[in-house]
Amino acid sequence: MLYRIDECSDLMADACVCNEQGEFIFLSVWARHTAIQQFIARLTLGRAEDGLDQFHLITDQGGSVPVSVGAVDRLEKRLTRAYRRTLFGSMTNLWLFDRRCTQPEKSTASALALLPRSTNDPTARLWRLVKDTCPLPLLEHWQAPVLALLRDREMLKALPLALGPLQGFHLGLDVPLLTDALGDLIRQDVLTAYPAPLSAATNRPLEAVA
Repeated sequence: MLYRIDECSDLMADACVCNEQGEFIFLSVWARHTAIQQFIARLTLGRAEDGLDQFHLITDQGGSVPVSVGAVDRLEKRLTRAYRRTLFGSMTNLWLFDRRCTQPEKSTASALALLPRSTNDPTARLWRLVKDTCPLPLLEHWQAPVLALLRDREMLKALPLALGPLQGFHLGLDVPLLTDALGDLIRQDVLTAYPAPLSAATNRPLEAVA
């Protein structure tokens, strides 16, 4: 599926993921190299003349999806040129993405994850993201209760808009709140120093089969 960019008729997008404010955190577009460079230049101009601080993706049903640009200094880019000749000449693929998609921002304890929609269970990937981002020590067997806590407190949530083959997740840790919540779970023996022993018959924690 390709999505036309209403304000840039020479460009087509095949993936876009936006955050809660409607700003894209990942965008993949295809066009001729000169059109790609013009698009990048317009993004840096913002609200200036001929700049872009917002654009619209046109869906196959004819709908228009508004996408905000946000702060361009948070974006990184990757360019790949497809040298095979097409009816439109040599094509270039541009990826623009928030740097937190590749590296957690330790100062704000926040990170972003991009996963294929085909991923059956994102739990393992999201747990690695939490451990890489969180300044607090987390034991491996705490995975299920900690992820449940983060989702319940809305510190870990799926991003609301994703077009194309990717889905997005935002991790934003409130460290003081998380510290208190983990302390409560430790005092309640939900989080323990060692994993619960498994039942030989069911291969489940003994307290789960009691």
